[in-house]
Amino acid sequence: QLQLVESGGGLVQPGGSLRLSCAASGFTLDYHTIGWFRQAPGKEREGVSCISSSDGSTYYVDSVKGRFTISRDNAKKTVYLQMNSLKPEDTALYYCAAGWDITTVQAMCIMGPGPYDYWGQGTQVTVSS
Repeated sequence: QLQLVESGGGLVQPGGSLRLSCAASGFTLDYHTIGWFRQAPGKEREGVSCISSSDGSTYYVDSVKGRFTISRDNAKKTVYLQMNSLKPEDTALYYCAAGWDITTVQAMCIMGPGPYDYWGQGTQVTVSS
């Protein structure tokens, strides 16, 4: 069965940290760009950060630059999103997704869900005091 499973979400105070994991099963991450997306209530799904498989290049949406770090371990078939200095506006359901490396990592993040074939079920991140 081909699937992605996210973990690591939770409730954290502003300024705190979380590390999200996205584990793939049934397929390898080779040749796939992995994206982290988030969706808050009443808002559209947003590409937060993406990482390519070809050269490991990364992209971050402006609102998380300097706070979030994406990384991948192809041997473990896992991608991570380290989130530091969390803010209440980071509260959302976070999804990871995998899609073939068809264009630049920036485009893969900005284009939205279209290029992605596999999605996880999501993990909730809540930033609140």
